[in-house]
Parts: sequence; C-alpha cells; structure tokens
Amino acid sequence: MMLNCFNATRLLSESLERHLVIKERMALNMHTMMCSGCRNFGKQMQMLRLIAKTYAHKPDEGESEPSVPSQDV
Repeated sequence: MMLNCFNATRLLSESLERHLVIKERMALNMHTMMCSGCRNFGKQMQMLRLIAKTYAHKPDEGESEPSVPSQDV
C-alpha cells in the first residue's frame, strides 16, 4: 500500500492520538523515507506536541500553580 502525502499527514496526526496498526506504520515509514515534506511535517507535529505539553504544565512566573481567570459578576 503506497500512501500519498494527504494520507501520510493524516496518519502522522493520528499517530499522536492512537497506535497505528502494523500495515499503517509500514506504509507511513515507507512514505516518510522517500518524502522529506511529510518527514518534516512529522517532526514538526512532535515538536508542537512537546511544546504544548510543556506550556500546559508550566506555572506563570511568580505563581506556584496555574492561574484561573477571575469572573466578575
């Protein structure tokens, strides 16, 4: 099964949320070995996920816990 870039990027995104089955992983690996654009997309997705996780767990300066916006009534 040969993937096009559209399907490869879809699988790269899905791989962040679920385990791909062996057939999907093999097709994706084959495609990304040959396609630098999709290979770069995969690296960028992994980096964005890491940055988002890091940001979500980092308290603001001078605070011990993440702040919750106040709601004025």
